[in-house]
Amino acid sequence: MTPVELSRTVLHAVRRAVDAGELAVAVLPERVVVAPPGPGGCGDYATNVALQLARPAGQPAPRVAALLRTRLLRTDGISDVVVTGPGFLNISLDGGADARLARLVRDILRAGPRYGYSDTLAGQAPELHAAHDARAVVLMDAVARVLRSQGARPRLTCAGPPEDAWVRILGIPSDIPVGTGTGTRSDTLRPVPVPAPADPAPLGRDAARWALLRPAPHDRPHLGPGHDDAHLAQRETNPLFRVRYAHARTRALLRNAADLGFTPEPGPVAPHGDVLPLLADHPRVLTATAAHRAPDRLARHLVAVADALAPLLPSVLPLGDEKPSAAHRARLALAEAAGTVLAGGLTLLGIDAPDHL
Repeated sequence: MTPVELSRTVLHAVRRAVDAGELAVAVLPERVVVAPPGPGGCGDYATNVALQLARPAGQPAPRVAALLRTRLLRTDGISDVVVTGPGFLNISLDGGADARLARLVRDILRAGPRYGYSDTLAGQAPELHAAHDARAVVLMDAVARVLRSQGARPRLTCAGPPEDAWVRILGIPSDIPVGTGTGTRSDTLRPVPVPAPADPAPLGRDAARWALLRPAPHDRPHLGPGHDDAHLAQRETNPLFRVRYAHARTRALLRNAADLGFTPEPGPVAPHGDVLPLLADHPRVLTATAAHRAPDRLARHLVAVADALAPLLPSVLPLGDEKPSAAHRARLALAEAAGTVLAGGLTLLGIDAPDHL
């Protein structure tokens, strides 16, 4: 199905919904624009026709999109329709599961570390306020990063000026204004504070931010004597190490493949375990992280991606005298896509994703 044919198909679905009394629209659009999905989208093509019809139909855009989705799913040539953001229809064409998975990997590689970014919250300016506490300020900084990835422009205030160690070591912006957080739209972040006399700063930026962000805000972070060594350990018992090691392995595989003379090419990957569904779920995780002001959701997701990727990595490169095949190129593309998601997620948490570890 060509883009022109798909445009006519969507317009036909709109007309059928109007004829059936599901949509009350006096004037139908002359045509429907379909285009490759933007950041946060999925599938082969996306359209904003539901947002265009929402006001004249007197219905919320997500409801209009749901009505059209039901009709489009009955159409030959369309394998799936997903509603994202405020009401975008993301349409996948037939081509089998292998083709859809290859498209997902290709979408990730095209978007790079910004995979999962969207304009869902465009025009919103939420007010975030943090107590004068290291964990609260780090939490606010991470939430603000994820909100920006979804199109919002958050405004930040803190109960006191950021301390020098927070700026130098924890990566907190030095220009956060002092405020009270009493505005009508203010969202005060009050996570369980770091237990005295523990201090996250000696862990360094990456380990300290992970130690403060991975537990849910209502859970106490494990810091201080008996805990700090676990956050710095370069072994599998440390979740942050597993995430960063998985990313570094994907970068090493790309370098080694280049030495062998082949490059990644999205294609069928069997078996792929749970890693592809987790990659497909990444945009939703970012949306949920922003909505619930909960970077721990993103941190747990990154650990799940790293753990699901680990069993596949030994099969990426050819062994012995084996020649690189299409399967090797597809597995390399999948590894690169997973590494891209890990790097992008760590960046949103304010944590470095080194290529060498």
